[in-house]
Amino acid sequence: MILVIARLVVRPGSVPHLLGPAKVVIEATRREEGCISYDLFTSTTDPEGLVFIERWETREALSRHARTPHVAAWREAGKPYVIERQIEIITPETIETHVV
Repeated sequence: MILVIARLVVRPGSVPHLLGPAKVVIEATRREEGCISYDLFTSTTDPEGLVFIERWETREALSRHARTPHVAAWREAGKPYVIERQIEIITPETIETHVV
């Protein structure tokens, strides 16, 4: 199993603008082959923070997910609002950290 923790830092006041597009990407992602769970949380300590917690059966499923049209649409919708994405990909062997 692959665990992904994706933290988004967004511009002040932007969270409400992201919730609609987030709902679309969440619903589509949950139907993807290899997706175990895909959930979005708001930060309890940072009102401008969002956190996706994802579980995938395989790395290949996660890689396919990154290339889907709904993820591309989500990224495009977030461009005016997302300042930074901090992504941790956790496998039994490693923890990868990416800042985008």
